[in-house]
Parts: sequence; C-alpha cells; structure tokens
Amino acid sequence: MKTTRLLIFTIFIFFVLNVNVCPLFAKAPTTPKILFTSARDGNYEIYSMNPDGSEQVNLTQHRANDMSAVWSPTGEQILFVSDRDGNRFFEDRDLYLMDPDGSNVRRVFKREASRLDATWSPDGKQIAYEYIDLGTLKTTIHIAVLGEQAEKSIVKGFYPAWSPDGTEIAYTTYLEGIGHTRRITLMDLHTRKQKLLLPKKAMDWQNQPSWSTVGDKLVFSWNKNPLPPDHNPLIDPFPAEWKAKETIYSINRDGTDLQQLVDEAGPAAWSPAVSPNGNEILYRQEINGDFQIFKLDVNSGVRTQLTHIDRNMGADWFDPSYALPVSPQPHLLTTTWGEVKKK
Repeated sequence: MKTTRLLIFTIFIFFVLNVNVCPLFAKAPTTPKILFTSARDGNYEIYSMNPDGSEQVNLTQHRANDMSAVWSPTGEQILFVSDRDGNRFFEDRDLYLMDPDGSNVRRVFKREASRLDATWSPDGKQIAYEYIDLGTLKTTIHIAVLGEQAEKSIVKGFYPAWSPDGTEIAYTTYLEGIGHTRRITLMDLHTRKQKLLLPKKAMDWQNQPSWSTVGDKLVFSWNKNPLPPDHNPLIDPFPAEWKAKETIYSINRDGTDLQQLVDEAGPAAWSPAVSPNGNEILYRQEINGDFQIFKLDVNSGVRTQLTHIDRNMGADWFDPSYALPVSPQPHLLTTTWGEVKKK
C-alpha cells in the first residue's frame, strides 16, 4: 500500500515539475490537420483545418497576437509565437507551446527575448528559431534543447528550416554588400560549413525555405527580377510592382532541377510549406487585398483556395500517417515531383 502511494505521489510530482515543457497526456490528431494564422477575429489567432479547408477552428482564442504555428514531428505539441505576456510590440513576441487542441499553453523560455519563426529538429528534442538583438536589431538563428533554458547562436539569418535527416538547417540571409539581396543558404550542423542553394550569380530575393519529407528537395519563394534602375530605397524599399513578382519554386537539395511552381503572372506568392506526403504545397497569395492560403498539387498543377475570410498566413501540415517519432521515414514518400502545370 505504501509503495502504491509513493508511486502515485512520484508521478504527481513529475507531472507538476514537467507540465511546462513536456505534457504527459497531449494527444496528436488522428486525422491530417493544417495549422494557420488568421486575423478574422480582430487579431492574429492560430487555427486548424482539414486539408480540404473544412472545419476551421480557432485554437488560441486569446486577445493577444498568436501566429507562426508549427507541429512537432509527432503532432503532440504545437510551437508558436505570441505577444501575450508583453505589450504587443514587436520585441514582446516570444515562443510558446500548446497541446493540439489549444490547451496547456506555456512559455518555452523563462528569460524574455524576441524569438520568432521556429522549426523542430526531426527527433522533436531541439528547436531552431530567429533571435532578434533588440539593441542592434540584428537577427541570428539560435538552437535550444526543448525543456532547457540554454540557447546557442549558430549563424546570422532568419526563417530556419531543419532538414528531415537532422544534418542541415536551411535559412534566409542577406548577401553581404548586395543591398536587398536575400539568399537561401544551407548550414551543415556538424561542420558549420555553409553553402548557397543557388549559384552566387543568381542574385535577388530568395526567402522562406521548406524541405520535402525526405529532404531531397526544398521549396522557397523567389523574386528573381532586379529592382528598377531608378529605384530609391530611401523612398520605397520594396516597390509594389516588384514585390508582385515573387513566387514559389522547388529545387533539388544539390541545387539542380529548379522548377517554378506558381505562375508569376498572378499575385505574389510566399511562405511555402510542403505537405507530409510531398505531393502538395501550401502557400499564401494576395486575393482582393487580403492574404489567403492555397494548396497546389505539384504533379497535376491543380490549385485550391483553402481560406476565404480576412487575412490568413503561415500554414503547416501534420498527417499521423507520416509522423516521425524518432527519425525520418524516407520510404513513405511517393511523389514524383513531375513537371508542374502553371495555373
């Protein structure tokens, strides 16, 4: 009897001590779900929906701005950005965790800082994220072990994306000395060596990389058009007619087989995210003055609009059939990434 009581007490203490970093009873969705951010309620909230756009549910329901949500590899946790403990200024945004149903919200770090745009390691034990120095406004990518308070800076840049095999992080960085040029760069986490995804001569505006399920391809947004010759960055850093030419591309990890996935003739397209099975791409596009989330079949070119109300962005997809409990599962990927028809 004493042994049973001691065991119950020990479990209770363990739960109390770990509830802020590792909930014991969170359950992953049993069907595929997409997370996204929407402003339809007057502020930014995190929603979930089915892959066809149905059953859009507000998970956060908070007066603060909650955004940039990403599923953990097993779907048991959601990592997101919020200003709920600050004054709603940019510098008050930090990283939080919650369960898949929006409950059990807790801050990741005790020490306050501006942290944004997080990505999970494939084993779910670490996270990488943007860290903004509020004194200099310089942005670096940090890595931390989930549940620990130590942080480590690894490189200058933003929009990190952890490769499914855990060996590299793709990220966006400015190319030194070339004005507004942004480049997708890959960093080997073991050697810290860096390489550009595209040749250095392919200057211009590359952004927000996302890996395919097995890590053999990446998708990203790219505006490969030079700024107008008479462009004055002091008057208009990013002219509207230039921004409208940004769209979505895919490329092999080794820099070969570059493909344009979304027609440049339409509105600008940003923030791509590959589906768990690798066959579809989520991205946002401006429609009638608001951002909406679209889904593109990479083999057929069929495009589906998933949201229709107010401003929406930042989609991330979880499918329990493709969950990665410990390590990547490359045998699950079936897509051929054939030539895309532009719609």
